[in-house]
Amino acid sequence: MLKASLQLRLGQQLTMTPQLQQAIRLLQLPTIDLLAHIREALESNVMLEQDEENDTATFQPLATTEMGGEQASPEPVAQVEVIDDGWNDQSVGPAENPWSPGDDERQQEFADAGATSLRDHLLWQLELAQLTPRELAIARAIVDAINNNGYLGDALEEVAATLRPEIDCTVAEIENVLIMVQTLDPSGVGARTLSECLLLQLVQLEADTPGLECARTIARSHLELMAGRDPAALRRVIACDEEELAQALVLVRACHPRPGSVLSSAAPEYVVPDVFVRRTTRGWSVEANGTTLPRVRVNQDYAQLIGRGAGHATMRTQLQEARWLLKSLEIRQDTLLKVVRSIVERQQDFLEQGEEHMRPMILRDIAEAIEMHESTVSRITSGKYMHTPRGVFELRYFFSSQVESAGGAGTSSTAIRAKIRKLIREEDPGNPLSDSRLAELLSGEGIPVARRTVAKYREILGLAPSNERRRIAAS
Repeated sequence: MLKASLQLRLGQQLTMTPQLQQAIRLLQLPTIDLLAHIREALESNVMLEQDEENDTATFQPLATTEMGGEQASPEPVAQVEVIDDGWNDQSVGPAENPWSPGDDERQQEFADAGATSLRDHLLWQLELAQLTPRELAIARAIVDAINNNGYLGDALEEVAATLRPEIDCTVAEIENVLIMVQTLDPSGVGARTLSECLLLQLVQLEADTPGLECARTIARSHLELMAGRDPAALRRVIACDEEELAQALVLVRACHPRPGSVLSSAAPEYVVPDVFVRRTTRGWSVEANGTTLPRVRVNQDYAQLIGRGAGHATMRTQLQEARWLLKSLEIRQDTLLKVVRSIVERQQDFLEQGEEHMRPMILRDIAEAIEMHESTVSRITSGKYMHTPRGVFELRYFFSSQVESAGGAGTSSTAIRAKIRKLIREEDPGNPLSDSRLAELLSGEGIPVARRTVAKYREILGLAPSNERRRIAAS
């Protein structure tokens, strides 16, 4: 028979406090999302304010044994200097430069007001055309049926059905209006097939253009032969000489197969680097981009007015939340600098010589170097960017798998892809290298890789196989 009893047990349990949850959340937020979070906190918490007195970030070098300063170890190790941006003072305001989000007007400079959708561009042209109200309504229905690539996706019968019962028109009437729509910019818009799209673009050329008639014949009936890259078969079918065929192929290839894609309605996305990596006389320096976020601080005037009475409980809660936020921001910045410094220390060969010298590296390597958990490194490297002399890279770009090389040393998969790209770029176009030959050349350099691995990396790089590259060189 069961009976109730009271037992005392000892155990350890990890509790996710609100402070820890906030610190973890801020670690993985990209710059844009973190900016929105800080602005929301400024609006909801009266104990937070922007420091407008210090409107420029001050950078001071931190000299420690790990960063290669004056107390650095005499070992011949490349120095990586970290330039801190003063997060510990918690009181730097928005900087006076275009990166500062503290100035709403300057932030709007990045907005591309010129982005126009294909539909708006076509409707704007229809307003300028001399059309009757009936023709304008039909033309609007046709424009609505044109997809983002510029093709008419619906049949004319379906376009007629969308106009009923307001307008009852025939397919022939819609066909006549479609011919007018196909004269709009961009050239080739409103086509129903690729062949029609190319013909609409070729008709814009002068009648005496060399090879034009042959190009129209190819676009009308022989696109499959052209795709097969067999010039001899094309010459036999079209009955033209080699020079005329070459001119025709140039005209056809100059046409845009997706004319609507030249007008993109997608808003441009700008990448703002979180850190800058520069080469100095003392080695490599890592500097946080202190102008990407508005600096916040605790409003000391309000903090001093808080008493111990029960009436100030809400204010005390907001003060504690403000201090948690500032501490979480400081942890985020310190962790980011530690991770970037460790990455730069391991990838100096890449920064100095390029992709072929990328070292294999995984999250565990960085986590062990900075004595943090892999999940922390994963969060801080997600959506963060580094500006280097070789370009802007996401921090995750520097992590790659390892392929064992001769002598026990490993080679990064990124370096192998770069070597494959270089070998193909320098190959003889008339005798391109096969995947097996590429694998042999890499093995000769001490990188034993299988043919299927080379094929996989080549496909990732978007490079055609050897037989396709041979056809392209011969055409």
